[in-house]
Amino acid sequence: MTHTLPSSAAQTPVLFVGAGPGAAAHLTLGALRALEAADVVIHDRLVGAEVLALIPAHVRRIDMGKEGFGPSAAQSAINATLVTEALSGARVVRLKGGDPGIFGRLDEELTALEEHGLAFRILPGLTAASVAAAAIGQPLTSRGRNKSLRIVTGHDMEGFAEQDWRGLAREGEVAAIYMGKKSARFIQGRLMMHGAGAETPVTLVENVSRGDQRIHAGTLSALPALALCCSGPAVILFGLAPRDAASAISRIQEAKA
Repeated sequence: MTHTLPSSAAQTPVLFVGAGPGAAAHLTLGALRALEAADVVIHDRLVGAEVLALIPAHVRRIDMGKEGFGPSAAQSAINATLVTEALSGARVVRLKGGDPGIFGRLDEELTALEEHGLAFRILPGLTAASVAAAAIGQPLTSRGRNKSLRIVTGHDMEGFAEQDWRGLAREGEVAAIYMGKKSARFIQGRLMMHGAGAETPVTLVENVSRGDQRIHAGTLSALPALALCCSGPAVILFGLAPRDAASAISRIQEAKA
């Protein structure tokens, strides 16, 4: 989409570009062309090294990464940098891991540009849920299994995030839970309290699509233990088990949970 506001200036639109979850193979052609034409790329911590390597050497890079429960660039600083670079006339690419519109605080950055009459375009990217499901050989939706797909967050600005637990706990439901490692025990408790079976399959895909990707498969009863196995960012696929039991999967035995 292209969005413009009445302004005395006719700046080149800021491009919000989805980098996908990590691997260069998941970058869209439009995203690659945007990187090649940029003057400056303002990127997140979750953008994969393979994608960053595609940025031409002459393009300035500004790392404005955020880390859950760790060091992060303040959102106000990111907004200010975007505005400053756009007002300078530079061709700005705001490169976000995954898809910029899914848990990427995109609306806050768009608002900052709107307040200064600056134009923008959004180039969507592959989100981690899609790539993680592909990694375990499963579709996110399947006729006869689930009539909906939920993409939820494990925590929000108030702490562990509450959800429609009763709806999620229904048999056959599928959800992709982002930022859920720290809240794994909370998620497990809420789901089981609302009727989800202990044997419901869950799979955590860590470092989705990267060279160090790992898949941890088990059941809801083992979710906290599975989360403890992950040192990198992970997406929780609730209701999905890997299709190929012979693939390189780290399985947590119930006896160790």
